[in-house]
Amino acid sequence: MTPAMKPGVKRVGILISGRGSNMVALLEGMRAGEIPAEPAVVVSNDPGAAGLAKARAYGVATAVVPQQEFKGKGRQAHDEAVAAELDRHGVEIVCLAGYMRILSPWFVERYHGRLLNIHPALLPSFPGLHGAKQALDHGVRVTGCTVHFVDAQVDHGPIVAQAAVAVQPGDTEETLASRILEQEHRVYPLALRLLAEGRLTIEGHRVAVAGEEPGFPQAVISPDPGDPLASR
Repeated sequence: MTPAMKPGVKRVGILISGRGSNMVALLEGMRAGEIPAEPAVVVSNDPGAAGLAKARAYGVATAVVPQQEFKGKGRQAHDEAVAAELDRHGVEIVCLAGYMRILSPWFVERYHGRLLNIHPALLPSFPGLHGAKQALDHGVRVTGCTVHFVDAQVDHGPIVAQAAVAVQPGDTEETLASRILEQEHRVYPLALRLLAEGRLTIEGHRVAVAGEEPGFPQAVISPDPGDPLASR
C-alpha cells in the first residue's frame, strides 16, 4: 500500500513531447487555485515541442533533454538527466502530458506514487497509440480517457480517474479524438488535485479516494448533458 501524500502546495513537473494541450489544462487549474500545487518546470525530450513556448508564456521554467544526445546510452541515461532537471526545480509530482517516451524502470520506481499519465481510452481497453481509432475499429459504444499512476507496463498502472465519451454515428478518428481530448482537459486536473490534496492511496492495483462516498465516485466524469449517454 502506498499512502496518500501529505497535503500542502506541491511542486509539479510536466513532461511533454508536443503541443502540450493537457499541460495547459493543468497549468490553468493550478493558476486558478483549483489545484493545491504550483508548476515548477516543463521538460521536453524534443527541442521543437510547441508546448515549451506555451509554458514560457505562463511564466513556467522550461528545460529540454534531447533524446538524440543519448543514442546508444540506454533509456535510463536519458531518464536520469530528466530527473536531474526535476530535482533542480524541487519537483514532487510528475505529470506526463503527451510525453512520447517509454520510461525506464528506474524512473518509474523513483517517482512511484507521484507519477501520473493520461491516456485517451478507458483502460484497460485500448492501450498504446491511437485510442480513438482502436475504439472505432472495435465498434465500442463508449470510450473515454483515463488518468493513472505509471508502473512498469505501458498504459497499465492503477487508475485514478476516468471520463466517459459516447461514440456517435458518423464519428471519425479525428472527431472522436477531439471529444475525448475535451474530457482529458477535465479529468487530468481533477486527478492532479486529488493527488496534491493527499487523498489518493494505492491499494494493490486499485486507488482509494479519501472522502469519496459510495455511489458518488468523485474520480469519474459522466457524460455532459446532450451526450446520448446522459439520457440512457
